Amino acid sequence: MGSDSSVPAVSTAQVEAESTPLPPSWVTRRVMTIVAVVILVADQLTKYAVRTQIALHDSIEVIPGLFNLVHVRNTGAAFGFLNSATMENKQLLMTAIALVALGAISLYASQVSSRETLSRAGLALILGGALGNLVDRASVGYVVDFVDVYWGSWHFWAFNVADSAITVGACLLILDMFVSGGNDVSTPV
Repeated sequence: MGSDSSVPAVSTAQVEAESTPLPPSWVTRRVMTIVAVVILVADQLTKYAVRTQIALHDSIEVIPGLFNLVHVRNTGAAFGFLNSATMENKQLLMTAIALVALGAISLYASQVSSRETLSRAGLALILGGALGNLVDRASVGYVVDFVDVYWGSWHFWAFNVADSAITVGACLLILDMFVSGGNDVSTPV
């Protein structure tokens, strides 16, 4: 019998390297909790500073033509969606939606493998941001936004620390899909 030259030779080292499990991520559940709490505290402190130092609908120019600090209230969802809608029990509805989303994110976070560093970091940021905005919705019925980025007459929606954490966290989750192929959600730790 002859050997099949179309099958590449695989060394023992290659087989061992492919079968060796990856070490757990340094982003443990404890680290995820700490990150989420830091985001929550930073978010609430900055919103408190804005509420006490900047009058509602006032603006402080920080970088001319690019960045202002403002004090606005968002009673709607992300990026001001439903902000101008008037409906009965809007605060209750927005708080309920935020709670459901937070529950879904928490459930997903509990299923992420201990080796998925980017996913764990992203989820920690998202959880901290979601908690920050939930505290506002549940306590006062709106979210304080204060970062106003603009160019000429174009303004991005005002946002806050929680929104920033959620956005960066979502980007990390997307990046993780490209880096790891999104394959390793099977070993929760």
